[in-house]
Amino acid sequence: MKHLLLSIIAILFLASCQSDPNKQMDEGTITENIYRSKEMGWTMQIPDGWTVTHKNTVDERAEKGLEMMSESTGVEFDVSQLKVLLNLQKDQFHNFQSSAEAFTLEYEGHWKENNQAVRRLIYETYTNRGIQVDTSSSVAIIDKLEFQVFHITLYGPDGNVILYQDMYGRYINGHDFNVNLNYINDEEKNELLKAWKRSQFE
Repeated sequence: MKHLLLSIIAILFLASCQSDPNKQMDEGTITENIYRSKEMGWTMQIPDGWTVTHKNTVDERAEKGLEMMSESTGVEFDVSQLKVLLNLQKDQFHNFQSSAEAFTLEYEGHWKENNQAVRRLIYETYTNRGIQVDTSSSVAIIDKLEFQVFHITLYGPDGNVILYQDMYGRYINGHDFNVNLNYINDEEKNELLKAWKRSQFE
């Protein structure tokens, strides 16, 4: 359920300070502006002008996100196994979030079924809070791996767009792996998308 959590907390920006980036993640390392996750077999270049989000900020967003989810759905979510990977930000409207959680496949199509259920919960969580939202789905290929993509557009009371979210997910090495791109401007979107699409997977 972690990408539902990340989707909700994306709009809960808190100011954060930059410190040792390697202490801001549960898994992975950053060397010379390149992030590497051994568990995911994932490598990504951090784009210029983007900073690693302080883990205290990620944790605070997570806490508020859980409160919102529970209030909207009446369900208690267990994210104790969630691993924070690379999280980046440029400002309050533009950030990159990634996470992984151990996921045991019990039958063929199990991950895709779970992914669809999470998408429904995302939609319901927003609409239950009176937020106007449009969604669509697509498939993207990143370094020869197929990712399921959930596109979300959030609107304010005046009907103007307040945030775009592109949520990429797939099953990798026994994990439910997710990457979220949150943006409002094309320039920042393109910066994130370029860096993400140049990722390499072993």
